[in-house]
This record gives sequence, C-alpha cells and structure tokens, in this order.
Amino acid sequence: MQLVVDPRGVVRAVYSETIDLASLGRPAILRASRVEPDAEGRWTADLARVGGPALGPFAFRREALEAEVAWLEAHRLTPGL
Repeated sequence: MQLVVDPRGVVRAVYSETIDLASLGRPAILRASRVEPDAEGRWTADLARVGGPALGPFAFRREALEAEVAWLEAHRLTPGL
C-alpha cells in the first residue's frame, strides 16, 4: 500500500485494508473507479470518475483490479495532485 503525505500532513492512498487508515486521522473515502464485467465475462476498470481511461478487457477480475491500482498509484497519488 502506497501512502502519499503532502506538506499539510494530508495522507492519500488507494484504499486497502492493509493498515487501519483511521489510525492516521479521520478518513474521507471516495470511489475513484469501477471494475465491472462485460457481456462476455471479461473485466474492465473504468477510471472516468478521476479523468482516466477504461482499462481492459481482462480475462480475470484480479487483473482488472491490479491494473486499476497501478493506474491510480501512477496518476493520482503523485505529489501535487
């Protein structure tokens, strides 16, 4: 789990239950994307809510979730966003 702390002390992360985020302060959890199956049973990660692309299709949901987290960490957790 990647945590980014800005100069004001605000912590951002892609939600995970790896650590208790409440231990860092009151969490504000927002949905950034959706991972959904298509009509053929393939999986897509839709990042439109945060101005991102649709990733996929993937054969397995796990692959879509991994791609979703990788994109969010690379594009939404960079300092200054």
